[in-house]
Amino acid sequence: MRTKLDKVKLNNGVKIPSIGLGTWQIPDSEALVDSILSAIQLGYRYIDTAAIYENEPSVGEALKRSGVKRSEFFISSKCWAANRTYDSVMRAFEESLRNLKLDYLDCYLIHWPFTKGDPLAWQSVNIGTWRAFEKLYEEGLVKTIGLSNFQMHHLVSFLARANVKPAVNQLEFHPGYTQKSAVAFCKKNGIAVQAWSPLGHGTLLDEPIIKEVASHYDRSVAQLILRWCRHHDVIPVTRALTAEHQRENLNSFDFDLMAEDIAALDNMPLMGFSGLEPDHVSF
Repeated sequence: MRTKLDKVKLNNGVKIPSIGLGTWQIPDSEALVDSILSAIQLGYRYIDTAAIYENEPSVGEALKRSGVKRSEFFISSKCWAANRTYDSVMRAFEESLRNLKLDYLDCYLIHWPFTKGDPLAWQSVNIGTWRAFEKLYEEGLVKTIGLSNFQMHHLVSFLARANVKPAVNQLEFHPGYTQKSAVAFCKKNGIAVQAWSPLGHGTLLDEPIIKEVASHYDRSVAQLILRWCRHHDVIPVTRALTAEHQRENLNSFDFDLMAEDIAALDNMPLMGFSGLEPDHVSF
């Protein structure tokens, strides 16, 4: 049976499903095609990929085989850090469209901010990249444009110079790594926050405190965390290869959390962090 999902209205009026299917670290393969087809059958309509994942062809093949109308999907990809100039962004976008076998994207993100050199240098590079994104948006080749891994200090100067406000910012967000300042800044400025690796790369699934809280609701740890994300108006994007896990994740939003349990998850010590700090990554 297909689960019908709520949608979130973005700052330009476009609506996005309240949970996405992530594909990070899943190889381009027939197994991925089958997994995505399973997710689509169960009700997923938001599928997240990226050029650097090297699995866009499998995503595109699954969409083609699904038989579901293109208009029902919300498909997002990301422009990798090697493509910062106007022309290279355009080429990267065209390649993603070809790989996905699509005429347009629903969302296109700058995968990582450029942070090298002095502030004036990296600010100029980031807004220069954004100019290409704005052009794609103006031409109707993408319904929404956004960012990924941008922290508050990246966003302040960026928003002052952007002609089109980013619709989303995809951040690592989970109990034990909540990025409170970046999330609060995005919300204040009308930018929707998405969570990548909301389960803390799987490390949170065996965390005793979280398991105890999940038991209060007779739910899995994954369901608890995904519900916690939505309590904070964050859209989780999580991997789920099997139909069992896909179904479990989709059925995470039909219960409410008690204030003390929200606080317990909010105040977890640092854990599950990927170690990918935007100002210190090598790319």
